[in-house]
Parts: sequence; structure tokens; C-alpha cells
Amino acid sequence: MTPLVLVPGLLCTAELFAPQVAALWPYGSITVASTLEGETMAEIAAAILATAPPRFALAGLSMGGYICFEIMRQAPERVSKLALLDTSARPDAPQQVAQRHALLEQARQGDFAAVAARGLTAVLHPAHQQDAALRAIHERMGQAVGLAGLARELAAVIGRPDSRPDLAAITVPTLVVVGADDAVTPPDQAEELAAAIAGARLVVVPECGHSTTLEQPAAVNQALVDWLRA
Repeated sequence: MTPLVLVPGLLCTAELFAPQVAALWPYGSITVASTLEGETMAEIAAAILATAPPRFALAGLSMGGYICFEIMRQAPERVSKLALLDTSARPDAPQQVAQRHALLEQARQGDFAAVAARGLTAVLHPAHQQDAALRAIHERMGQAVGLAGLARELAAVIGRPDSRPDLAAITVPTLVVVGADDAVTPPDQAEELAAAIAGARLVVVPECGHSTTLEQPAAVNQALVDWLRA
């Protein structure tokens, strides 16, 4: 059985993948990587590779997907399969960079809770905005990452390279998952990934925003099981 390494997104912890760990453990060992070891995508990826199994299946959500692209640049021979969830190969546009700097400044001014709440509005489908359990999970994850962690993650995200030129070099079996109503990395960006990676399978999850693993865990689990078993 192939070990699986899961890479969470911005302001997220292993709890982002709790439903997947519960469902996927029969298919092999699972590690949820830390995204807080480094200040650039290259440093974060190198830290993950330093403790990862010699060869593994790799899945990342949002910022986790950005890190997956960097892992594929650094050690493609160690990755047996790739799953990209709610992510994009594109770099930040200038407007996105400005928004991220503004978020960080707001957090540094002592309004970290407001920053986390603003993030919830962006990542959840409108039908899930008032889901108390989902909100509590995201609040716990945000508090666990904290202000210093957010600063490191934002620096890495802002400084990441354009990964689109690297997509054609990905030859491992690849799954691309996106929420049908993802407002952060919309379906057209997932379609771009699936079109550029040879043989990639695209799964669009209905009634779902950016946090697919938590909003629609059954659909995501099934897609990942099919990917692991293929």
C-alpha cells in the first residue's frame, strides 16, 4: 500500500483532512504535513520531503496544492500519484497580493479573529455559511496556526512561482477536485489544471465551496478512494 501525504491550505491544520483520514486509512499510512516549516514554497516543500516516505501519493488543498507543485519540482520521482484540490497553478495577480498584505496588516493590528471570519465567508458555500460545526473547525484551525504562522504562509503564497509551465511535466496519475461554487479557486482554474496534465481526472463537487474536504466529505472521499485504487 502506498503511503499518502496530505498538505493543508492557508490557516488550516490536519483537521482539514479529518474526514479523509478516517476514510482512507485502509489504503495505506497517512501523514498530514506541516506548512509552517519555512517562509517560501521551496523551504516548505523541502521540509515536507525531509520527513516524507521514500515514495508516496501526494494530495494538497488550496495552498497545499501550491506546495504540491513545488514538491513535484524538487522530487518528482518520489511522488507516485497526485491529487490537487481547490487549487490553481497561477501566481497571485497584483490585486491578490495587495489583498493578502492588507489581511496580514489587519491581523497584526490585533484583529486576527476578524481576519479568520472574513476567510470563512470566502471558503464556504453560501448554504454552509451558518454551519456551526464547520465554522468551529475553521476557527480552531486558524487559532492553531496563529498570527506568526499566517505571516509565514502568506509570504510563501505571495512569493510562489507560476506553476503553469510545469504542468506538462507531470506524468503520474492525477486527480483534480473543485467545489462547483468555489469562489477562491473557481472551476475554470481546475479545468486548466486537468487540461494541462496528461490523463488527469476532473471531479466537480456540487453544492460546495472552497473547503471541499469538510463541506462535502463523502464526495471527496469517494474521489480519493477511486484515485488511490486506480
